[in-house]
Amino acid sequence: MAHVFAFWESRAFYDSFMARSHDRLAAAQAGTFKDVQARLFDYRFDVKTGFEPRFTDADLLRVALCRVHEDRAEHYTLMQEKVWNPAMAGSPGMIRGLFAEAPGNEFLVLSMWRSQAEHGKYRTERIERLSLRAQTEADIASLTGDIVELEPTWTV
Repeated sequence: MAHVFAFWESRAFYDSFMARSHDRLAAAQAGTFKDVQARLFDYRFDVKTGFEPRFTDADLLRVALCRVHEDRAEHYTLMQEKVWNPAMAGSPGMIRGLFAEAPGNEFLVLSMWRSQAEHGKYRTERIERLSLRAQTEADIASLTGDIVELEPTWTV
């Protein structure tokens, strides 16, 4: 499995790429993959510090895709900002991240970590306590995600 992340300077640049180049590039890649899923998220806020799509200082990404109950989206966003964000920011191995939203109450939390070991310390020490404090179970309808070990030769 491969995860490909693209960060666009603006919606206008994204729309231009889709209109002018996407189909030609996609046709050239036909047969190189079995299944592809694409989602477009709008940036909401940083996790820890000003997000930059730079991956040279990170060894690991944590990707969380959360579908939130419609009546809990505002609470979920607030808890991400007031509970989860400060906890991740206070974790020494966490470099930076972002919180983004897509239509249908779907959210992306992308966090960049120095190493698997540093991410493991955060998980072991805090997840259960933070989840209770943020009332995560009441907010989230479904959660999927992955731990992505970065391959430096794939970074463009």
